[in-house]
Amino acid sequence: MEAYIGQEDLACHARFGYTKRNAVMFGPPGAAYVYLVYGMYHCLNVVTEAAGRPAAVLIRAVEPLLGASEMRAARLRAALPRSPRMDAGAVARTRRRIDTLPAASLASGPGLVCAAFSIDRRDDASDLCDEGSDLRLESSVADEELAVQTGPRIGIDYAPEPWRSRPWRFYVPGNPVVSGTASK
Repeated sequence: MEAYIGQEDLACHARFGYTKRNAVMFGPPGAAYVYLVYGMYHCLNVVTEAAGRPAAVLIRAVEPLLGASEMRAARLRAALPRSPRMDAGAVARTRRRIDTLPAASLASGPGLVCAAFSIDRRDDASDLCDEGSDLRLESSVADEELAVQTGPRIGIDYAPEPWRSRPWRFYVPGNPVVSGTASK
Protein backbone atom coordinates (compact mmCIF):
# COMPACT_ATOMS: atom_id res chain seq x y z
CA MET A 1 0.00 0.00 0.00
CA GLU A 2 1.03 3.61 -0.42
CA ALA A 3 0.12 6.64 1.68
CA TYR A 4 -1.05 9.92 0.18
CA ILE A 5 -1.26 12.63 2.79
CA GLY A 6 -3.01 15.94 2.35
CA GLN A 7 -3.01 18.88 -0.02
CA GLU A 8 0.69 19.55 0.59
CA ASP A 9 1.59 16.08 -0.80
CA LEU A 10 2.14 16.86 -4.48
CA ALA A 11 1.52 13.23 -5.45
CA CYS A 12 -1.88 13.19 -3.72
CA HIS A 13 -5.17 13.67 -5.56
CA ALA A 14 -6.01 16.35 -2.99
CA ARG A 15 -3.08 18.57 -4.11
CA PHE A 16 -5.47 20.73 -6.17
CA GLY A 17 -8.02 20.98 -3.36
CA TYR A 18 -11.52 19.60 -3.03
CA THR A 19 -13.04 18.30 -6.28
CA LYS A 20 -15.94 16.06 -7.19
CA ARG A 21 -13.46 13.25 -7.96
CA ASN A 22 -11.58 13.40 -4.62
CA ALA A 23 -14.45 14.49 -2.34
CA VAL A 24 -14.40 11.17 -0.46
CA MET A 25 -10.81 11.83 0.65
CA PHE A 26 -12.07 14.83 2.62
CA GLY A 27 -14.66 12.70 4.42
CA PRO A 28 -14.46 10.37 7.40
CA PRO A 29 -11.79 7.69 7.78
CA GLY A 30 -12.66 4.16 6.75
CA ALA A 31 -14.38 5.18 3.52
CA ALA A 32 -13.45 3.72 0.15
CA TYR A 33 -12.05 6.22 -2.33
CA VAL A 34 -12.37 4.56 -5.74
CA TYR A 35 -11.24 6.31 -8.88
CA LEU A 36 -10.58 5.46 -12.50
CA VAL A 37 -7.02 5.85 -13.78
CA TYR A 38 -6.05 6.02 -17.47
CA GLY A 39 -9.75 5.77 -18.23
CA MET A 40 -9.71 2.01 -17.72
CA TYR A 41 -8.45 0.81 -14.31
CA HIS A 42 -10.19 1.34 -11.00
CA CYS A 43 -8.06 1.88 -7.91
CA LEU A 44 -9.12 1.37 -4.29
CA ASN A 45 -7.94 3.66 -1.51
CA VAL A 46 -8.88 3.71 2.16
CA VAL A 47 -9.43 7.17 3.67
CA THR A 48 -7.24 7.44 6.77
CA GLU A 49 -7.62 10.86 8.38
CA ALA A 50 -10.41 12.76 10.12
CA ALA A 51 -13.00 14.54 7.99
CA GLY A 52 -11.54 17.66 6.41
CA ARG A 53 -7.98 16.27 6.24
CA PRO A 54 -7.64 14.51 2.86
CA ALA A 55 -5.46 11.41 3.14
CA ALA A 56 -5.73 7.81 2.00
CA VAL A 57 -3.74 4.66 1.34
CA LEU A 58 -3.78 3.08 -2.10
CA ILE A 59 -4.28 -0.68 -1.92
CA ARG A 60 -1.61 -1.91 -4.34
CA ALA A 61 -2.08 -5.67 -3.84
CA VAL A 62 -4.07 -8.25 -1.87
CA GLU A 63 -2.91 -11.73 -0.99
CA PRO A 64 -5.69 -14.25 -1.67
CA LEU A 65 -6.12 -16.22 1.56
CA LEU A 66 -9.66 -17.27 0.66
CA GLY A 67 -11.85 -17.00 -2.42
CA ALA A 68 -9.26 -17.38 -5.18
CA SER A 69 -11.82 -19.00 -7.49
CA GLU A 70 -14.21 -16.06 -7.04
CA MET A 71 -11.35 -13.63 -7.66
CA ARG A 72 -10.42 -15.54 -10.83
CA ALA A 73 -14.03 -15.35 -12.06
CA ALA A 74 -14.15 -11.60 -11.35
CA ARG A 75 -10.85 -11.08 -13.19
CA LEU A 76 -12.29 -12.91 -16.18
CA ARG A 77 -15.43 -10.75 -16.19
CA ALA A 78 -13.23 -7.64 -16.04
CA ALA A 79 -10.89 -8.87 -18.79
CA LEU A 80 -13.53 -9.72 -21.36
CA PRO A 81 -14.40 -6.63 -23.34
CA ARG A 82 -17.80 -5.09 -23.42
CA SER A 83 -17.47 -5.02 -27.21
CA PRO A 84 -18.80 -7.87 -29.35
CA ARG A 85 -15.73 -7.53 -31.61
CA MET A 86 -13.62 -9.97 -29.56
CA ASP A 87 -13.51 -13.25 -31.47
CA ALA A 88 -13.91 -16.67 -29.87
CA GLY A 89 -10.18 -17.36 -30.08
CA ALA A 90 -9.31 -14.19 -28.17
CA VAL A 91 -11.92 -15.03 -25.53
CA ALA A 92 -10.47 -18.55 -25.17
CA ARG A 93 -6.91 -17.19 -24.83
CA THR A 94 -8.05 -14.72 -22.18
CA ARG A 95 -9.82 -17.49 -20.26
CA ARG A 96 -6.73 -19.73 -20.43
CA ARG A 97 -4.45 -16.92 -19.29
CA ILE A 98 -6.59 -16.10 -16.25
CA ASP A 99 -7.32 -19.75 -15.44
CA THR A 100 -3.59 -20.50 -15.26
CA LEU A 101 -2.56 -17.46 -13.21
CA PRO A 102 -1.05 -18.32 -9.84
CA ALA A 103 -3.32 -17.19 -6.98
CA ALA A 104 -0.65 -14.66 -5.96
CA SER A 105 -1.10 -12.87 -9.29
CA LEU A 106 -4.86 -12.42 -9.08
CA ALA A 107 -4.71 -9.09 -7.20
CA SER A 108 -1.05 -8.07 -7.52
CA GLY A 109 -1.53 -4.49 -8.68
CA PRO A 110 -3.93 -1.63 -7.91
CA GLY A 111 -6.10 -2.21 -10.98
CA LEU A 112 -6.01 -5.97 -10.45
CA VAL A 113 -7.24 -5.54 -6.85
CA CYS A 114 -10.36 -3.84 -8.15
CA ALA A 115 -10.81 -6.34 -10.98
CA ALA A 116 -10.43 -9.32 -8.60
CA PHE A 117 -13.00 -7.91 -6.18
CA SER A 118 -15.32 -6.34 -8.81
CA ILE A 119 -14.72 -2.89 -7.32
CA ASP A 120 -15.64 0.14 -9.39
CA ARG A 121 -16.85 3.73 -8.98
CA ARG A 122 -20.16 2.49 -7.56
CA ASP A 123 -18.16 1.49 -4.46
CA ASP A 124 -16.79 5.01 -3.95
CA ALA A 125 -17.61 6.30 -0.45
CA SER A 126 -18.52 2.82 0.86
CA ASP A 127 -18.00 2.44 4.60
CA LEU A 128 -15.23 -0.17 4.76
CA CYS A 129 -15.76 -0.57 8.52
CA ASP A 130 -19.43 -1.60 8.17
CA GLU A 131 -19.59 -5.34 8.93
CA GLY A 132 -22.75 -5.59 6.82
CA SER A 133 -21.15 -4.14 3.70
CA ASP A 134 -20.16 -6.33 0.75
CA LEU A 135 -16.95 -4.27 0.53
CA ARG A 136 -15.28 -4.10 3.93
CA LEU A 137 -11.99 -4.50 5.74
CA GLU A 138 -11.51 -7.53 7.95
CA SER A 139 -8.77 -8.69 10.28
CA SER A 140 -6.33 -11.22 8.90
CA VAL A 141 -6.83 -14.86 9.75
CA ALA A 142 -3.06 -15.22 10.12
CA ASP A 143 -1.49 -14.95 13.56
CA GLU A 144 2.03 -14.18 12.37
CA GLU A 145 3.44 -10.68 12.41
CA LEU A 146 4.57 -9.40 9.05
CA ALA A 147 7.96 -7.79 8.47
CA VAL A 148 6.79 -4.62 6.76
CA GLN A 149 9.33 -2.45 4.96
CA THR A 150 8.98 1.01 3.50
CA GLY A 151 10.22 2.62 0.34
CA PRO A 152 9.35 5.35 -2.13
CA ARG A 153 5.97 5.28 -3.81
CA ILE A 154 5.90 4.19 -7.44
CA GLY A 155 4.15 5.56 -10.51
CA ILE A 156 4.31 9.19 -9.40
CA ASP A 157 6.98 10.57 -11.72
CA TYR A 158 4.89 13.72 -12.15
CA ALA A 159 5.44 14.70 -8.51
CA PRO A 160 8.50 16.80 -7.60
CA GLU A 161 10.90 15.95 -4.82
CA PRO A 162 10.70 15.38 -1.93
CA TRP A 163 7.34 13.72 -2.66
CA ARG A 164 8.70 11.03 -5.01
CA SER A 165 11.24 9.86 -2.45
CA ARG A 166 9.06 9.82 0.67
CA PRO A 167 9.12 6.28 2.13
CA TRP A 168 5.34 6.03 2.12
CA ARG A 169 5.08 2.71 0.33
CA PHE A 170 4.58 -0.24 2.69
CA TYR A 171 5.16 -3.85 1.67
CA VAL A 172 6.23 -7.28 2.87
CA PRO A 173 9.52 -8.00 1.10
CA GLY A 174 9.61 -11.25 -0.83
CA ASN A 175 5.83 -11.66 -0.77
CA PRO A 176 4.77 -12.80 -4.25
CA VAL A 177 1.78 -10.43 -4.39
CA VAL A 178 3.80 -7.22 -3.95
CA SER A 179 3.26 -5.09 -7.05
CA GLY A 180 6.07 -3.22 -8.76
CA THR A 181 9.57 -4.49 -9.29
CA ALA A 182 11.58 -2.36 -6.86
CA SER A 183 10.46 -4.22 -3.75
CA LYS A 184 10.34 -7.87 -4.80
